[in-house]
Amino acid sequence: MPREVSIIGAGMAQFGNRTDKTLMGLFKEAATRAIDHANLGDTPISSLYVSTMLAGELTNQTATASALADELCIIPVAADRVENGPASGGSAVKNAYLSIAAGFADIVLVVGGEKMREVPGDRITDLIATMTHPTAEYINGVTLPSLAAMFTRLYMNKYGVERKHLSMIAVKNHSNALMNPYAHIHRKITLEGICTSPEAEVNNPIIADPLRLFDMCPVSDGAAAVVLCAGDIAKKFTDKPVIVAGVGQATDIHAVAQRPDPTALNAVKNSSQQAFKMARLTPKDMDFAELHDAFTILEIAESEDAGFFEKGTAHKAVEQGVTLLGGKFPINPSGGLKARGHPVGATGVAQIAELTWQLRGEAGERQVKGAKKAFSCNFGGFGNNVVSFVLRRDI
Repeated sequence: MPREVSIIGAGMAQFGNRTDKTLMGLFKEAATRAIDHANLGDTPISSLYVSTMLAGELTNQTATASALADELCIIPVAADRVENGPASGGSAVKNAYLSIAAGFADIVLVVGGEKMREVPGDRITDLIATMTHPTAEYINGVTLPSLAAMFTRLYMNKYGVERKHLSMIAVKNHSNALMNPYAHIHRKITLEGICTSPEAEVNNPIIADPLRLFDMCPVSDGAAAVVLCAGDIAKKFTDKPVIVAGVGQATDIHAVAQRPDPTALNAVKNSSQQAFKMARLTPKDMDFAELHDAFTILEIAESEDAGFFEKGTAHKAVEQGVTLLGGKFPINPSGGLKARGHPVGATGVAQIAELTWQLRGEAGERQVKGAKKAFSCNFGGFGNNVVSFVLRRDI
């Protein structure tokens, strides 16, 4: 049996337009906060994983793990960079988990980050689009917003999702982000302002039909970090360790149009099932979830394929308030990618940080009451590579 693994610390560098710091500065800010939160003191760190998708392309910084090890003065720590598109953070946390579970390491630091506002918008759109299939998609001008738009139209036609449902998700996640000091966007929006009023067309213009401005996450700088350790020593550092109960990862056909059902996120389904099976829990046991809502439609689709709602019904749950912070099953109390922001290499780590704070009762105004078990889904490409986690409070 693998060793039990716990999370003992989490930290973030605020997401946004961080012109004040370099990528390495953001890494260091998040890492230092996580180390302090973990009460490590002088305890040596066994391994370091750094997740970043585009460090070289955006900041001319490669070998980021080696550089951060030196910056943090934790040499001779073992250090690796992990790149798996927007799922880089989840993959890095998974690798940290595996290294401890296998007995290779006792304490592991994971840091994820990106400086995405270093280049013009058309350049970052193109760099992100390189994740698509090179001959079936990218060469034909496909971008992630265009894939999301076509996916959304299919969902609307097949399941009856309406523009108001997408806008409700945006309103909810912006509201949650107002209570998150690390969020990129601290701006209240209303359903009337972005959907139902005559001014909504101006306030919320079409970007890729039917998706509008407020259906998309911002381009963000930022970093997040977590400290994992062997379960048998976790209580040396904290009386509130969070147990990594389940981990899952799965891939899907690269070109979305070649999938038997383009509206089915099979990698989400398979990775989620793996995580729940490992944790010996079910979706019904979860108290809340952090989902990868780079586009509002993805919160709906992921919540279904992860097993929280029947296929084609999640938009009704949104309409009924089920996923609100005070609802029966809150989704994205952090504000999600939609409003917390999406520095791609940081996102999966930020999700785990949010789960950790919530399960420790440290999430402040956005605290999910009585949270004991939680789920996260870190979504790579357009569902090409997905990493899922189930975390639980050490009871």
